Amino acid sequence: MHKIMFVCLGNICRSPMAEYLFKDMVKKAGREKEFDVASSAVSSENVWNGVGAPVYGHTKALLNNLGISCDDKRAQVLTKEDGEYYDLILCMDDSNVRRAKNIVGTSNADKCKKLLSYANDSGDVADPWYTRDFQAAYKDIMRGLEGLLNSMD
Repeated sequence: MHKIMFVCLGNICRSPMAEYLFKDMVKKAGREKEFDVASSAVSSENVWNGVGAPVYGHTKALLNNLGISCDDKRAQVLTKEDGEYYDLILCMDDSNVRRAKNIVGTSNADKCKKLLSYANDSGDVADPWYTRDFQAAYKDIMRGLEGLLNSMD
């Protein structure tokens, strides 16, 4: 079983997009039983009194247009225990990697990588929260996810 956690700053745009796109990819490939996939944040800004915000509307709309529902998803914060459980902690940018490593600790820091490293790209996934370009984020994420799935053959 491959256990994969996708991580971004707030867990309402990029990481849930990656989580649900990857779940859809592995399901279509007939491989969903091989994976345990989730997403989380390195910041608690979208979690109040233990309740996480839903997926941001533009991300939700993009996924819905692809026939993918994320209605049950709520933002959650990455934990040290996640570092113990997950095999890979795939982050959207350099800042996420640094913060994720701090959260999971030195014994699990090597699990933290950038998603685009699976597309042989050292760049960051475009952040639609600031750019408002959700298609750019989608394209970046899909490149990373395709490389990730191919690496798991």
